Amino acid sequence: MIEYAFAVAVGSLFAIQLCYYLVLYLRIYRRNKRTKRGKEQFVDEQPPLSVIVFARNQAHQLRRHLVPILEQEYPSFEVIVVNDGNEDESDIYLKQLSAQYPHLRYSFLPDSSRYISHKKLALMLGIKASRYEWLVLTNADCYPVTNQWLRLMARNFTPDTEIVLGYCGYERVGEWLNKRMVYQALFSAMRYLGFALGHQPYMGIGCNLAYRREMFFRRKGFSEYLHLQQGDDDLFVNGNATRRNTRVETDRDAVIRKAPVERAKEWREERISYMETSRFYKGAQRYLLGAETLTRLLFYAAEAGWIAVSILSADWWMLGAAVLLYLLRLLVQAMVVNLTAKTLGEARRYYLSLPLFDLLQPLQSFRWKVCRLLRNRRDFMRK
Repeated sequence: MIEYAFAVAVGSLFAIQLCYYLVLYLRIYRRNKRTKRGKEQFVDEQPPLSVIVFARNQAHQLRRHLVPILEQEYPSFEVIVVNDGNEDESDIYLKQLSAQYPHLRYSFLPDSSRYISHKKLALMLGIKASRYEWLVLTNADCYPVTNQWLRLMARNFTPDTEIVLGYCGYERVGEWLNKRMVYQALFSAMRYLGFALGHQPYMGIGCNLAYRREMFFRRKGFSEYLHLQQGDDDLFVNGNATRRNTRVETDRDAVIRKAPVERAKEWREERISYMETSRFYKGAQRYLLGAETLTRLLFYAAEAGWIAVSILSADWWMLGAAVLLYLLRLLVQAMVVNLTAKTLGEARRYYLSLPLFDLLQPLQSFRWKVCRLLRNRRDFMRK
Protein backbone atom coordinates (compact mmCIF):
# COMPACT_ATOMS: atom_id res chain seq x y z
CA MET A 1 0.00 0.00 0.00
CA ILE A 2 2.88 2.33 0.73
CA GLU A 3 4.06 2.01 -2.87
CA TYR A 4 0.77 3.52 -4.06
CA ALA A 5 1.13 6.39 -1.60
CA PHE A 6 4.58 7.15 -3.03
CA ALA A 7 3.19 6.78 -6.56
CA VAL A 8 0.46 9.35 -5.88
CA ALA A 9 2.96 11.74 -4.28
CA VAL A 10 5.46 11.44 -7.14
CA GLY A 11 2.73 11.77 -9.74
CA SER A 12 1.36 14.93 -8.14
CA LEU A 13 4.80 16.51 -7.78
CA PHE A 14 5.65 15.50 -11.35
CA ALA A 15 2.54 17.30 -12.63
CA ILE A 16 3.48 20.47 -10.72
CA GLN A 17 7.04 20.38 -12.04
CA LEU A 18 5.77 19.78 -15.56
CA CYS A 19 3.62 22.92 -15.35
CA TYR A 20 6.61 25.02 -14.30
CA TYR A 21 8.79 23.83 -17.16
CA LEU A 22 6.22 23.89 -19.95
CA VAL A 23 4.35 27.03 -18.87
CA LEU A 24 7.01 29.25 -17.29
CA TYR A 25 10.49 28.12 -18.29
CA LEU A 26 9.74 27.57 -22.00
CA ARG A 27 8.67 31.19 -22.55
CA ILE A 28 12.07 32.45 -23.74
CA TYR A 29 12.13 29.89 -26.57
CA ARG A 30 8.52 30.63 -27.50
CA ARG A 31 9.24 34.37 -27.52
CA ASN A 32 12.05 33.97 -30.05
CA LYS A 33 9.89 31.73 -32.23
CA ARG A 34 7.23 34.45 -32.29
CA THR A 35 9.88 37.04 -33.14
CA LYS A 36 11.19 35.02 -36.08
CA ARG A 37 7.64 34.65 -37.39
CA GLY A 38 7.12 38.40 -37.20
CA LYS A 39 4.44 38.17 -34.51
CA GLU A 40 6.22 40.42 -31.99
CA GLN A 41 5.74 44.18 -32.20
CA PHE A 42 8.90 46.30 -32.17
CA VAL A 43 9.66 49.91 -33.00
CA ASP A 44 11.88 51.12 -35.84
CA GLU A 45 13.03 54.30 -34.10
CA GLN A 46 16.50 54.35 -32.61
CA PRO A 47 16.46 57.16 -30.04
CA PRO A 48 19.75 58.44 -28.64
CA LEU A 49 20.72 56.66 -25.44
CA SER A 50 23.27 56.70 -22.64
CA VAL A 51 25.23 53.60 -21.68
CA ILE A 52 26.37 53.73 -18.06
CA VAL A 53 29.24 51.42 -17.12
CA PHE A 54 30.07 50.82 -13.46
CA ALA A 55 33.68 49.94 -12.65
CA ARG A 56 35.51 49.30 -9.38
CA ASN A 57 39.21 49.92 -10.04
CA GLN A 58 39.02 47.43 -12.92
CA ALA A 59 41.45 48.77 -15.50
CA HIS A 60 42.14 45.25 -16.81
CA GLN A 61 38.41 44.63 -17.33
CA LEU A 62 37.93 47.98 -19.03
CA ARG A 63 40.75 47.15 -21.43
CA ARG A 64 39.04 43.89 -22.35
CA HIS A 65 35.40 44.96 -22.47
CA LEU A 66 34.94 48.67 -23.09
CA VAL A 67 35.80 48.82 -26.80
CA PRO A 68 32.99 46.40 -27.85
CA ILE A 69 30.56 48.74 -26.08
CA LEU A 70 32.01 51.85 -27.71
CA GLU A 71 31.86 50.25 -31.16
CA GLN A 72 28.18 49.35 -31.13
CA GLU A 73 26.40 49.78 -34.45
CA TYR A 74 23.99 52.47 -33.28
CA PRO A 75 23.40 55.98 -34.67
CA SER A 76 23.65 58.10 -31.51
CA PHE A 77 24.81 57.10 -28.04
CA GLU A 78 27.20 58.07 -25.29
CA VAL A 79 29.14 55.85 -22.90
CA ILE A 80 29.63 57.06 -19.32
CA VAL A 81 32.09 55.12 -17.18
CA VAL A 82 31.87 55.77 -13.44
CA ASN A 83 34.81 54.27 -11.56
CA ASP A 84 34.46 53.48 -7.85
CA GLY A 85 37.84 54.70 -6.67
CA ASN A 86 40.87 56.01 -8.52
CA GLU A 87 43.67 53.72 -7.38
CA ASP A 88 44.64 51.90 -10.57
CA GLU A 89 45.31 52.85 -14.20
CA SER A 90 41.64 53.23 -15.13
CA ASP A 91 41.84 57.01 -15.34
CA ILE A 92 44.89 56.90 -17.64
CA TYR A 93 43.31 54.30 -19.90
CA LEU A 94 39.97 56.13 -20.10
CA LYS A 95 41.72 59.39 -20.93
CA GLN A 96 43.60 57.72 -23.78
CA LEU A 97 40.45 56.01 -25.05
CA SER A 98 38.34 59.19 -24.97
CA ALA A 99 40.71 60.75 -27.52
CA GLN A 100 39.76 57.97 -29.94
CA TYR A 101 36.08 57.76 -29.01
CA PRO A 102 34.56 61.23 -28.49
CA HIS A 103 31.28 59.72 -27.21
CA LEU A 104 33.11 58.33 -24.16
CA ARG A 105 32.85 60.23 -20.88
CA TYR A 106 34.12 59.17 -17.47
CA SER A 107 34.26 60.11 -13.81
CA PHE A 108 35.21 58.49 -10.52
CA LEU A 109 33.77 58.11 -7.06
CA PRO A 110 36.08 59.17 -4.19
CA ASP A 111 36.80 56.64 -1.47
CA SER A 112 35.57 59.12 1.13
CA SER A 113 31.93 58.42 0.22
CA ARG A 114 30.23 56.68 3.16
CA TYR A 115 26.84 55.54 4.44
CA ILE A 116 25.59 54.73 0.98
CA SER A 117 26.20 51.91 -1.47
CA HIS A 118 29.10 52.96 -3.70
CA LYS A 119 27.56 51.32 -6.73
CA LYS A 120 24.23 53.09 -6.26
CA LEU A 121 25.98 56.42 -5.78
CA ALA A 122 28.12 55.81 -8.88
CA LEU A 123 25.04 54.94 -10.95
CA MET A 124 23.21 58.03 -9.71
CA LEU A 125 26.17 60.20 -10.72
CA GLY A 126 26.21 58.58 -14.15
CA ILE A 127 22.45 58.97 -14.57
CA LYS A 128 22.55 62.64 -13.56
CA ALA A 129 25.37 63.23 -16.03
CA SER A 130 23.57 61.46 -18.87
CA ARG A 131 22.22 63.51 -21.78
CA TYR A 132 19.57 61.17 -23.09
CA GLU A 133 16.25 59.78 -21.91
CA TRP A 134 17.01 56.08 -22.36
CA LEU A 135 19.67 54.55 -20.10
CA VAL A 136 21.36 51.19 -20.70
CA LEU A 137 23.33 49.81 -17.75
CA THR A 138 26.16 47.32 -17.55
CA ASN A 139 29.39 46.67 -15.63
CA ALA A 140 33.10 46.84 -16.44
CA ASP A 141 33.45 43.04 -16.24
CA CYS A 142 30.79 42.59 -18.95
CA TYR A 143 30.75 42.91 -22.74
CA PRO A 144 28.17 42.51 -25.54
CA VAL A 145 28.65 39.46 -27.75
CA THR A 146 27.86 41.46 -30.92
CA ASN A 147 27.70 45.07 -32.08
CA GLN A 148 23.90 44.78 -32.31
CA TRP A 149 23.26 44.87 -28.57
CA LEU A 150 22.02 48.47 -28.38
CA ARG A 151 19.95 48.19 -31.55
CA LEU A 152 18.14 45.11 -30.25
CA MET A 153 17.53 46.64 -26.82
CA ALA A 154 16.24 49.83 -28.47
CA ARG A 155 13.67 48.03 -30.60
CA ASN A 156 11.75 47.52 -27.36
CA PHE A 157 11.56 51.26 -26.57
CA THR A 158 7.85 51.61 -27.26
CA PRO A 159 5.91 54.64 -25.96
CA ASP A 160 4.52 52.59 -23.04
CA THR A 161 7.80 50.91 -22.14
CA GLU A 162 9.91 52.13 -19.23
CA ILE A 163 12.06 49.07 -18.47
CA VAL A 164 13.74 46.52 -20.76
CA LEU A 165 15.26 43.35 -19.32
CA GLY A 166 18.09 41.49 -21.04
CA TYR A 167 20.10 38.33 -20.46
CA CYS A 168 23.59 38.20 -18.97
CA GLY A 169 25.48 34.92 -18.93
CA TYR A 170 28.95 34.00 -17.75
CA GLU A 171 31.88 33.30 -20.03
CA ARG A 172 32.80 29.63 -20.24
CA VAL A 173 36.23 28.59 -19.04
CA GLY A 174 35.61 24.88 -18.43
CA GLU A 175 36.21 24.71 -14.68
CA TRP A 176 33.75 23.09 -12.27
CA LEU A 177 32.98 26.38 -10.53
CA ASN A 178 32.37 28.05 -13.88
CA LYS A 179 29.99 25.29 -14.98
CA ARG A 180 27.92 25.83 -11.84
CA MET A 181 27.88 29.59 -12.42
CA VAL A 182 26.83 29.23 -16.07
CA TYR A 183 23.95 26.93 -15.17
CA GLN A 184 22.84 29.13 -12.28
CA ALA A 185 22.76 32.20 -14.55
CA LEU A 186 20.81 30.31 -17.21
CA PHE A 187 18.29 28.91 -14.76
CA SER A 188 17.82 32.30 -13.06
CA ALA A 189 17.16 33.85 -16.47
CA MET A 190 14.56 31.19 -17.23
CA ARG A 191 12.82 32.37 -14.08
CA TYR A 192 12.95 36.16 -14.14
CA LEU A 193 12.69 36.51 -17.93
CA GLY A 194 9.97 33.85 -18.00
CA PHE A 195 7.88 35.72 -15.44
CA ALA A 196 8.43 39.01 -17.27
CA LEU A 197 7.31 37.44 -20.55
CA GLY A 198 4.20 36.33 -18.69
CA HIS A 199 3.58 39.99 -17.70
CA GLN A 200 4.75 39.41 -14.13
CA PRO A 201 8.22 40.99 -13.91
CA TYR A 202 9.86 40.77 -10.50
CA MET A 203 13.61 41.40 -10.99
CA GLY A 204 16.34 42.19 -13.48
CA ILE A 205 20.13 41.97 -13.84
CA GLY A 206 22.15 45.18 -13.79
CA CYS A 207 24.61 43.83 -16.38
CA ASN A 208 21.97 44.08 -19.12
CA LEU A 209 19.19 46.47 -18.17
CA ALA A 210 17.60 49.57 -19.70
CA TYR A 211 15.12 52.09 -18.33
CA ARG A 212 13.93 55.65 -18.78
CA ARG A 213 15.78 58.46 -17.04
CA GLU A 214 12.48 60.25 -16.30
CA MET A 215 11.09 57.15 -14.60
CA PHE A 216 14.22 56.83 -12.45
CA PHE A 217 13.83 60.34 -11.03
CA ARG A 218 10.03 60.19 -10.83
CA ARG A 219 10.24 57.03 -8.71
CA LYS A 220 13.08 58.52 -6.60
CA GLY A 221 15.73 56.12 -7.84
CA PHE A 222 17.30 53.91 -5.19
CA SER A 223 16.05 55.93 -2.23
CA GLU A 224 14.20 53.02 -0.57
CA TYR A 225 17.29 50.83 -0.21
CA LEU A 226 20.30 53.13 -0.23
CA HIS A 227 21.46 51.46 2.99
CA LEU A 228 21.89 48.07 1.28
CA GLN A 229 25.05 47.12 -0.59
CA GLN A 230 23.04 45.54 -3.41
CA GLY A 231 19.60 46.08 -4.93
CA ASP A 232 20.42 48.60 -7.64
CA ASP A 233 19.05 46.19 -10.24
CA ASP A 234 16.73 43.53 -8.78
CA LEU A 235 15.05 45.71 -6.12
CA PHE A 236 14.77 48.64 -8.53
CA VAL A 237 13.03 46.47 -11.14
CA ASN A 238 10.90 44.79 -8.48
CA GLY A 239 9.63 48.14 -7.21
CA ASN A 240 9.02 49.76 -10.60
CA ALA A 241 8.26 47.09 -13.19
CA THR A 242 4.66 46.38 -14.18
CA ARG A 243 3.02 44.21 -16.78
CA ARG A 244 2.50 47.26 -19.01
CA ASN A 245 5.81 49.10 -18.72
CA THR A 246 8.28 46.19 -19.02
CA ARG A 247 9.57 44.35 -22.07
CA VAL A 248 12.16 41.60 -22.55
CA GLU A 249 14.90 41.19 -25.14
CA THR A 250 15.97 37.57 -25.67
CA ASP A 251 17.81 37.65 -29.00
CA ARG A 252 21.17 35.90 -28.78
CA ASP A 253 22.84 38.93 -30.38
CA ALA A 254 21.69 41.08 -27.43
CA VAL A 255 23.34 38.85 -24.82
CA ILE A 256 25.91 40.25 -22.40
CA ARG A 257 28.75 38.03 -21.19
CA LYS A 258 30.26 38.44 -17.75
CA ALA A 259 33.80 37.50 -16.75
CA PRO A 260 33.62 34.66 -14.20
CA VAL A 261 34.97 35.11 -10.71
CA GLU A 262 38.10 33.13 -9.92
CA ARG A 263 37.25 31.93 -6.43
CA ALA A 264 34.21 30.10 -5.10
CA LYS A 265 34.13 32.47 -2.11
CA GLU A 266 33.47 35.47 -4.37
CA TRP A 267 30.56 33.73 -6.08
CA ARG A 268 29.18 32.56 -2.75
CA GLU A 269 29.25 36.11 -1.38
CA GLU A 270 27.49 37.33 -4.50
CA ARG A 271 24.72 34.75 -4.12
CA ILE A 272 24.34 35.37 -0.38
CA SER A 273 23.94 39.10 -1.06
CA TYR A 274 21.23 38.26 -3.59
CA MET A 275 19.46 36.15 -0.97
CA GLU A 276 19.45 39.18 1.30
CA THR A 277 17.92 41.55 -1.27
CA SER A 278 15.36 38.94 -2.37
CA ARG A 279 13.79 39.23 1.10
CA PHE A 280 12.47 42.63 0.06
CA TYR A 281 10.77 41.48 -3.15
CA LYS A 282 7.13 42.43 -3.50
CA GLY A 283 4.61 40.20 -5.24
CA ALA A 284 3.84 36.51 -5.29
CA GLN A 285 6.66 35.50 -7.64
CA ARG A 286 9.19 34.78 -4.88
CA TYR A 287 6.71 32.39 -3.25
CA LEU A 288 5.93 30.68 -6.57
CA LEU A 289 9.64 30.16 -7.18
CA GLY A 290 10.10 28.91 -3.65
CA ALA A 291 7.27 26.45 -4.28
CA GLU A 292 9.07 25.21 -7.40
CA THR A 293 12.27 24.60 -5.44
CA LEU A 294 10.35 22.85 -2.66
CA THR A 295 8.37 20.59 -5.01
CA ARG A 296 11.58 19.71 -6.83
CA LEU A 297 13.24 18.53 -3.61
CA LEU A 298 10.10 16.70 -2.54
CA PHE A 299 9.95 15.01 -5.95
CA TYR A 300 13.47 13.66 -5.51
CA ALA A 301 12.74 12.52 -1.95
CA ALA A 302 9.45 10.82 -2.94
CA GLU A 303 11.07 9.27 -6.03
CA ALA A 304 13.90 7.82 -3.93
CA GLY A 305 11.39 6.47 -1.39
CA TRP A 306 9.23 4.94 -4.14
CA ILE A 307 12.22 3.21 -5.75
CA ALA A 308 13.51 1.92 -2.40
CA VAL A 309 10.13 0.54 -1.31
CA SER A 310 9.56 -1.07 -4.73
CA ILE A 311 12.93 -2.83 -4.58
CA LEU A 312 12.38 -4.01 -0.99
CA SER A 313 8.94 -5.40 -1.85
CA ALA A 314 10.15 -6.81 -5.18
CA ASP A 315 7.37 -4.93 -7.00
CA TRP A 316 9.09 -4.57 -10.37
CA TRP A 317 6.09 -2.97 -12.06
CA MET A 318 6.14 -0.17 -9.51
CA LEU A 319 9.91 0.15 -9.88
CA GLY A 320 9.53 0.45 -13.64
CA ALA A 321 6.83 3.11 -13.22
CA ALA A 322 9.03 5.09 -10.82
CA VAL A 323 12.00 5.03 -13.18
CA LEU A 324 9.81 5.86 -16.18
CA LEU A 325 8.29 8.89 -14.46
CA TYR A 326 11.74 10.16 -13.48
CA LEU A 327 13.05 9.72 -17.03
CA LEU A 328 9.98 11.48 -18.45
CA ARG A 329 10.55 14.48 -16.19
CA LEU A 330 14.25 14.49 -17.12
CA LEU A 331 13.36 14.39 -20.82
CA VAL A 332 11.01 17.38 -20.56
CA GLN A 333 13.53 19.25 -18.44
CA ALA A 334 16.40 18.60 -20.86
CA MET A 335 14.27 19.75 -23.78
CA VAL A 336 13.30 23.04 -22.11
CA VAL A 337 16.74 23.83 -20.66
CA ASN A 338 18.59 23.07 -23.90
CA LEU A 339 16.11 24.94 -26.09
CA THR A 340 16.50 27.96 -23.82
CA ALA A 341 20.29 27.64 -23.79
CA LYS A 342 20.35 27.52 -27.60
CA THR A 343 17.99 30.49 -27.85
CA LEU A 344 20.25 32.60 -25.61
CA GLY A 345 23.42 31.58 -27.42
CA GLU A 346 24.81 29.30 -24.72
CA ALA A 347 27.24 26.79 -26.24
CA ARG A 348 26.88 24.22 -23.48
CA ARG A 349 24.13 21.60 -23.61
CA TYR A 350 22.89 19.69 -20.58
CA TYR A 351 22.26 15.95 -20.76
CA LEU A 352 24.18 13.70 -18.37
CA SER A 353 25.10 16.68 -16.18
CA LEU A 354 21.51 17.92 -15.91
CA PRO A 355 20.38 15.60 -13.05
CA LEU A 356 23.39 16.72 -11.00
CA PHE A 357 22.80 20.46 -11.58
CA ASP A 358 19.06 20.02 -11.07
CA LEU A 359 19.57 18.58 -7.60
CA LEU A 360 22.58 20.73 -6.72
CA GLN A 361 20.90 24.06 -7.51
CA PRO A 362 18.20 23.97 -4.78
CA LEU A 363 20.67 22.53 -2.26
CA GLN A 364 23.03 25.42 -2.99
CA SER A 365 20.19 27.89 -2.58
CA PHE A 366 19.30 26.37 0.77
CA ARG A 367 22.93 26.60 1.88
CA TRP A 368 23.16 30.27 0.86
CA LYS A 369 19.95 31.06 2.71
CA VAL A 370 21.31 29.45 5.85
CA CYS A 371 24.53 31.46 5.49
CA ARG A 372 22.48 34.61 5.08
CA LEU A 373 20.47 33.85 8.23
CA LEU A 374 23.68 33.33 10.22
CA ARG A 375 25.16 36.64 9.09
CA ASN A 376 24.85 39.93 10.90
CA ARG A 377 22.43 42.23 9.07
CA ARG A 378 25.11 44.92 9.07
CA ASP A 379 27.21 42.77 6.74
CA PHE A 380 24.79 43.63 3.94
CA MET A 381 24.70 47.37 4.64
CA ARG A 382 27.00 50.09 3.48
CA LYS A 383 28.88 51.56 6.42
